[in-house]
Amino acid sequence: MARQPCDGCGKQVSIAGGIANLWTLEKDTTGGIELELADGTEHFLCFECIERLPDDHDVTADDVAALSE
Repeated sequence: MARQPCDGCGKQVSIAGGIANLWTLEKDTTGGIELELADGTEHFLCFECIERLPDDHDVTADDVAALSE
């Protein structure tokens, strides 16, 4: 199972699937997703950080940076 740090909180997040799980039949789930934001930047965020993003305007890299504060 691969892991990647969340761009919001820095926590290591599991990424299920791909070649790592091909032969092991593991049933682990992915803990985040890569998002393309309104300003064109891309960020990998865990689901907890995604829930903390503002919903009153288009999300930008500044909003992702604010998650670590």
